[in-house]
Amino acid sequence: MMFERFTKDARDVVRGAVEHCEGAGVRTVDVEHLLLALLDREASRASFALAALGLAERKDSVRTALDETRRRAGLSRAETEALAGLGIDVSEIVSRVEEVHGAGAMSGDGKSGGRWGGRPGFGREAKRILEQSLRMAMARRERFIGDEHILLAMTVTPGPAAEVLADHGVTHASLTRVLGAGGEARAG
Repeated sequence: MMFERFTKDARDVVRGAVEHCEGAGVRTVDVEHLLLALLDREASRASFALAALGLAERKDSVRTALDETRRRAGLSRAETEALAGLGIDVSEIVSRVEEVHGAGAMSGDGKSGGRWGGRPGFGREAKRILEQSLRMAMARRERFIGDEHILLAMTVTPGPAAEVLADHGVTHASLTRVLGAGGEARAG
């Protein structure tokens, strides 16, 4: 029911996330894949907002930050710092695991497993972002869910994607400023 309200741009983000997931050889679409798909967009509300916030020329930096997060098994910087406060050095753990099992061993890519059938499913956090995008559209009094609502949802949902976006100047406040406080109902 919710997907019927997605614009073509939002549906393209979901399809792009599935493609990123499959390209990485993983079984579950995560928020990271949604963000990568948003970075791929051109001529959409989200892509214009990202460009206005200076992210268009820093997409590689975002991808690098996402790769680093994946290497830490998806732990955000805040989580890594909290563990450091308990005397746990995540960087050291990652190094030791990669020494024994190879680079990216903690990324959860699951590349060593056998072939699975069917399309990847959406992980809990990715579903949460998509559900939050509906709330973002409703809060803005917009009838349809666009790719900008997916991006807005990422900025208000705690986790590595929100952290990487904030580190690159993309916050809920900055996005709202660029997109305007509300919007017109539109199909697309």
